[in-house]
Amino acid sequence: MNKLELIQTLKEKCNLTKYEANEVVRTFFSEMSNAMSNGDRIEIRGFCSFFIKEYKGYTGRNPKTGEKAFVPPKRLPLFKCGKELKDRVDYHSK
Repeated sequence: MNKLELIQTLKEKCNLTKYEANEVVRTFFSEMSNAMSNGDRIEIRGFCSFFIKEYKGYTGRNPKTGEKAFVPPKRLPLFKCGKELKDRVDYHSK
């Protein structure tokens, strides 16, 4: 499912206009992005959680030249699946 399909489903199931459904989806993802950029954890019980993992800088190696290169510290968003979602996905594979 992509964003347009999500908007269409929301439009049909909630009896919204396409504009209203788009605003709901846009607001939802915008607020999630804002929370994560602030370093906040997002938890949707039974579905998943999103969190930020911080990595320290380190000295790496350029694979082409073999030269040492400094890799700066970074923050990356990570996703962790909830138990109910795991069970639901696993059930459908059997």
